Amino acid sequence: MLQDADALPQLIGDYKPVDQWQVHINTLFYRVRGDQIRSFYQTFASAEHRLAHALAAEYFEKVVKRDATRASKSQPSPRSTQDLTVMEWGPGNGNLAACFLSHLKALDKDGLVYPRIRYVLVDWEQAVLDAALAHPELVSHRDRVETHRGTTDRLDTVPDGSVDRIICNELWNDLPTKLMSRQGNDIEEEFLRPNLSEALHAQISDWAAFVRAFDAMDMEALKGFPPFLDDLVWEREYRAVEWKAVPYRKTITDFLKRIDEKVVVPVNLGAYATIKEAKRLLTPDAIGFSSFDAGTADMQVLNDPEKPCYGQFGGQQSFMVNFALAEAVTKQLEAGTMRLESQREFVGRSLGTNVVTLMDLIATHPSAGTKMSPWEQDRLMLKTLRALNETYRSPYARHLNFPIPLEMPPEERETLQALVRSLTPTGVPDTVAYLTEEELMLASKDLEDIGYDPQSFMIALTAPPSPVDYFHALIRPH
Repeated sequence: MLQDADALPQLIGDYKPVDQWQVHINTLFYRVRGDQIRSFYQTFASAEHRLAHALAAEYFEKVVKRDATRASKSQPSPRSTQDLTVMEWGPGNGNLAACFLSHLKALDKDGLVYPRIRYVLVDWEQAVLDAALAHPELVSHRDRVETHRGTTDRLDTVPDGSVDRIICNELWNDLPTKLMSRQGNDIEEEFLRPNLSEALHAQISDWAAFVRAFDAMDMEALKGFPPFLDDLVWEREYRAVEWKAVPYRKTITDFLKRIDEKVVVPVNLGAYATIKEAKRLLTPDAIGFSSFDAGTADMQVLNDPEKPCYGQFGGQQSFMVNFALAEAVTKQLEAGTMRLESQREFVGRSLGTNVVTLMDLIATHPSAGTKMSPWEQDRLMLKTLRALNETYRSPYARHLNFPIPLEMPPEERETLQALVRSLTPTGVPDTVAYLTEEELMLASKDLEDIGYDPQSFMIALTAPPSPVDYFHALIRPH
C-alpha cells in the first residue's frame, strides 16, 4: 500500500472500507484474469494430490466408523443407505474434487461410501464452475458431481441440515475482510481510496469513460483500456467502525481488548459468514466443515504491528486469516467446536510420516536467502525437481507447467528448457507440493549433488509450524 503523494496522480474512487474495495477488485480480477490464476499464485490443491487424498482418507474412515456405530445401535434408518452430500466451496480448477473422488473410490473397495456421494462444487462465478467441471480427471466421476452457483454466505436453495461435509481451500483469505484496531475504547477500521499510477494514467485518453467502466465493473468497456490491476495505488486512513453494518460487535470488541492500541488485525467477516451458513447446512452428526488457509492463531503474532495482514497477487487482494477470532465467532454462533492444526501435520498424519513442502526444502539450500537472480532461482528449482523425480512417483500423470523467463541468458535458457522436458509426468506435479521423509531419503544423494545438506532438510521435516502458516480449521457440530 503506497502512501507517496507524488505517486497519486489521479483518483478513480472514493474512500471505502477495505472489505468493500476488496470485493470490487477481486470481482474484476476473476472476470479479467480468472483463467490465469495459477500464473499469479498456486495452491496446495491446484495440481498436487496429497491434501485431497488426506481429506478422502479421513472422510472414508469417519463415515465407515459412523455407519458401524449406527448399525450397532440397530437404528431403523441406517445411515449406510442415505446419500452423502459433500460440498466444496471455491473449487478452483477442479483438481481437489478430482483427486478426492478418485482416492475415495480406490479406498472404498466394498462400495460402502463412494456410490452414495453427491459432490457439489459451489462458486459465485459460472466461468469458475465450468472450468472446474472440465477437469479431465472428473470425467469418470461425472455421475457424482453437480455445480451450484451462489455465494457461500447464502445458499438459500440448499435445505437446512442436508450436508455431511464442507471443504474449502484458500477461500477464507479471499472473502471480505476488514482491518480493525483499537484506540482507547473506540474501534477504528481501515478505509482505502484507489488511484491509478502515473504511467498508466498517461496512456488513457478518455479518462471519464475509464472511471465509469471501473466503477460499474463494465467488463466490455474495460477491455478497451490497458490492463490496470497491477497499476493501482492506494491511499488509506482510519475511521470509526459503523457497527450497524458489522456483526459480532461484542466478540470483536472483546478480542481487540487483547491487542495493543493502534495494532491492526484482520477481521475476516466473509469467513464468519461461511461458518454461520455451514452451521445451517450441516446435519447434526455431520463429519464437519474444513477450511484450509494461511493465517495464525498466535496472539503474539496478531499483536505485532509489522505482521503481514494482506498481499496482492496480480491485483487480487488476499488477507491473512485470524484463526483466533474465527474460533471466538464459532463459539458465539454455537456452530460447534473448532480444532486447528497445521496443514502439514494433517497431510503427514494421513500418510503416517513427516512431510515438508517443496518450498521449505528449497529454503534449506545454502544459496537460499542469498541474492540469486530470478533465473538462478528457477535453475535451483528445476535441478531440485529433477533430483526428486528420480524416486518420486505420483499416481497421476501431469506435465509440470514451468515457463522459462525470457530475460534468462540464452545458453541457460536452452539448458533449463531441456531440464523441463526431462521431468517425468509422474514426478513432483507442482512447485507447491508435499514431500515425504521417505522420498527425501531416497533422493538424498541426488539432492546432495546439487548442494543440499540432508541434515538440514531432516530438521525441516520435524520443525514445528511457523506462527504464520497454512492451517486446517475443522468445525464439527456439537
